[in-house]
Amino acid sequence: MAIIVRGKNIDVTPALKDYVTKRVGKITKYFEALGEITVILTVEKGRHIVEVTVPVNGMLLRGEEATADMYASIDLVIEKLEKQIEKYKTKIARKLRAGTFKTDLVAGNGGESEDFRIVKTKRFPVKPMDVEEAIMQMNLINHDFYVFMNAETEQVNVIYRRKDGNYGLIEPEF
Repeated sequence: MAIIVRGKNIDVTPALKDYVTKRVGKITKYFEALGEITVILTVEKGRHIVEVTVPVNGMLLRGEEATADMYASIDLVIEKLEKQIEKYKTKIARKLRAGTFKTDLVAGNGGESEDFRIVKTKRFPVKPMDVEEAIMQMNLINHDFYVFMNAETEQVNVIYRRKDGNYGLIEPEF
């Protein structure tokens, strides 16, 4: 298992890297085999942001936290990931039938599965448009995301508003 620690607007000191490695090690105990874990430490406007991405057998666990202290952000993001694992342990175990998930390490509700309820379904025509037009449409309907057909790639894409106020684009990869 490899842990990649990168910094944006911060020098990653050996002590900080050791702390991240030690804390992320708590997540690895739940799985037999993991991919390359990526941890990105960012300092932005006095906020210390930690993003952790854990690839597990084709699935991704991801957590992000921001506080005024980098070490607190690291602790909180690890807690968030552990809560995700606990909440979805039955579904994760079913998805990872190959025995890469150690269910006995996760405390919780006795293995009862949580059902996801779809409370509304919308259907709408998907017309070709460029990314700028999709952003405009999203803002006009006052949503945080918008599904559209990208005129350049002729594939369905999703544009979304990020927490930092910028926009993100999700493109499918087949």
